[in-house]
Amino acid sequence: MKTVRMVVSGKVQHVGFRACTKRIAVSLGVGGAVKNLADGTVEITASGDPVVLDKFVAMLYSCPRVVVREVGVTALPFHEFPDFSILREIRQ
Repeated sequence: MKTVRMVVSGKVQHVGFRACTKRIAVSLGVGGAVKNLADGTVEITASGDPVVLDKFVAMLYSCPRVVVREVGVTALPFHEFPDFSILREIRQ
C-alpha cells in the first residue's frame, strides 16, 4: 500500500471534476481526499495498492467536461483513510 499527492492542472475546476474523482476512487477502493486549490489546480491525496493507484490516475482523464493537462504525483508516507472525501477549498 502507498499514499500519493497529486496536483492536477488543466480545466479541472467548475466542471464536476472533484465529484468524478470521488466516484472513481470509490469504485476502485481508493481512500483519500480531493480539493480545489486557489491557483486553479486540484489536489488529490490517495492511498491504495500501487497498481490500483496507477489505474486511478489513468481514469482521471476520462472525466466528462474535464481537460487534464498534467498530473504531478509525489509519494507521501503511507496514511490510511477511512473513505474518500471532497474537501472545501481554503480561500486566501
